[in-house]
Amino acid sequence: MTTNERFDSILNSTVFDQDGDKIGGVGQLFLDDQSGEPSWVTVSTGLFGTKETFVPLHNASIAGDEIRVPYEKGFVKDAPNVDVDEHLSTVQEDELYRYYNLGGTAPATTGYADRSAAADHVDEGRSAEYADKNRAARTDGAAADGSVVAHEERLNVGTEQREAGKVRLRKYVVTETQSVEVPVQREELHVEREPINERVSGDHVIGEDVTDGETITLHEEVPVVSKETVATERVSVGKETVQDTETVQAEVAKEQVEVEGDDTLRKGQQR
Repeated sequence: MTTNERFDSILNSTVFDQDGDKIGGVGQLFLDDQSGEPSWVTVSTGLFGTKETFVPLHNASIAGDEIRVPYEKGFVKDAPNVDVDEHLSTVQEDELYRYYNLGGTAPATTGYADRSAAADHVDEGRSAEYADKNRAARTDGAAADGSVVAHEERLNVGTEQREAGKVRLRKYVVTETQSVEVPVQREELHVEREPINERVSGDHVIGEDVTDGETITLHEEVPVVSKETVATERVSVGKETVQDTETVQAEVAKEQVEVEGDDTLRKGQQR
């Protein structure tokens, strides 16, 4: 397969995440300025594919018109938004490298929407790189015309994900004493006494006696306790992402230029 055919194959591919879920189609292809090899692609995401997200081809599996990357779909969609035309600067690529936890500082890369010109740009990118290095070497010190270029450090702030903690649900048993008032009934003996004044026969003997009538049985209710198990609550845990702001501080250095020499000479030069 020629270089152009290889680039065309990547540009016509669809990117899938580590679980096989479709992320989106490839929008642009970016080449490494040093090696000329494909290093990044943009993926059309968002509503109706209106957003392009950068995805590294490092450790990606390319087969036919499918590219599988070792990231989750949501993680890719949350990658930093980098607006570029045809060139991805070192600063922009460093931000993406930190997000994808690839480590190190990567060389700048050049992007392609024109598939037919992709192979020709490899050599052009190398030549431009050498020219940039020579230009940088000349500006480190004083130039031939006596001018000095001052430099300064600037903070590049990004974010990285780390594990903040783990939670899980645990069920345990507690006991408590409950008091419940239960209405109960009982039967009580009711005795009725009716005074009478009647004569009895002369042969009646006074003594103890037991009636031959029906025996009366008394009843009462007593509380009876039983237990049953019922479901009272369902508890589940989930994750949500919240936005917050933290302030970071770091020292940066910058170069300042001052003129040394005879004060009279300097004044004369200013006239």
